[in-house]
Amino acid sequence: MSERERVVVAIGGNSLITDPDNVSIEAQFDAARETDHHIGELVEQGLDVTVVHGNGPQVGFILLRSELSRHRLHEIPLDVCVADTQGAIGYILQQNLVDDLRARGLERGVVSVVTQVEVDRDDPAFAAPSKPIGSFMDADEAARRRDEEGWDVAEDANRGWRRVVASPRPRRIVEVDAIRHLVEGGFVVISVGGGGIPVVADERGELTGVAAVIDKDHAAAMLARDIGATRLIISTSVEQVALHFGTDRQEWVDHLTLSDAKAYLAEGHHFKAGSMAPKIEAVIDFLEAGGEEAIITTPQQLAAAVAGRRGTRITR
Repeated sequence: MSERERVVVAIGGNSLITDPDNVSIEAQFDAARETDHHIGELVEQGLDVTVVHGNGPQVGFILLRSELSRHRLHEIPLDVCVADTQGAIGYILQQNLVDDLRARGLERGVVSVVTQVEVDRDDPAFAAPSKPIGSFMDADEAARRRDEEGWDVAEDANRGWRRVVASPRPRRIVEVDAIRHLVEGGFVVISVGGGGIPVVADERGELTGVAAVIDKDHAAAMLARDIGATRLIISTSVEQVALHFGTDRQEWVDHLTLSDAKAYLAEGHHFKAGSMAPKIEAVIDFLEAGGEEAIITTPQQLAAAVAGRRGTRITR
C-alpha cells in the first residue's frame, strides 16, 4: 500500500481546450500535454494523484454530431455521451501523462476508469432542470423538441434556446472500490470524468442512466473523501479566488478558513453560480468531511500552489 500523500486534482475545460476556435483532437492533445506536465510535477514531488476532468465542450460536440446525423444514425443519450468522453479524454490524458512521467524517470502506471455516479431520482434538481447542453436553437425548434421529444428548454443569456437538464448532487461513486485499489497500488488514476455517468438505482439496486449533468467539482470532493485524500486541488481559469468578483472592490485572496468560505458563500455575491460557487461548495463539503486543505488555482500553478506560493488555500 502506498505511503505517499493522496490528493485529488480536478481539472476544468481550460485544461483541454485553450482556444475555442481550435478544438481539433490535435489541439486537445497539445492542451492536455501541458496540463499533464504540471500534474507530473506533483507526482514527481511524491504525491499520489487522482485526476478528475471536465467534459462540457466534448459532450457538446457529440450531441451536435448526433443531431446532424440523426437522419442516418441513432441519437446518443446524454449518459452515453458522458461515458464516451470519459474514454476519449482519459486516453488523451493518460497517454500524455505516461510520456511526461517517463521523461522524469518515473515508471508509474496511469489508468482511466469509466465511472458511474449514482444520483437520487427524487433530487429536486430533476423538477427544475437548469443545466444547458447541446446546440442553440430558435424558439420554434425549441418548442418542437419540447413537444415531440419531451425536452426541457430555456433561453440561454439571450443567445438562443437550448435543452436544459437536471444537475443533481452526487450520492455514490459506483466504482470507488476499484479506484481506491488502483490508487493504493501506485497508479495515477483518471476517474469520475465530467462528474461521472449519472445513474439512478431502482428498488433492487439495478442502475439506469439518466439525462443529467453532475458537477465535476462536487463529484471530485466526494471522491477525495472516499479515497482518503488529504487535499482537494481544483484547477480553473483564474489563479486565485476573488471576493467581490467583477466589481471595483474585487480582492484576490491567498487563504480562507472553512468558516470564511461558508460565510462568503452565504453572502451570495462573491462567487458566481455555475462558476466559482460550485467550487467553493465542493471545498466546503470536502473539508467538513475531514479533508485537511483545498486549493484553487490554474493548471500552470499547481506545483507552486501545493508548495504554498500560489493560488488560494482553504483550510479547516
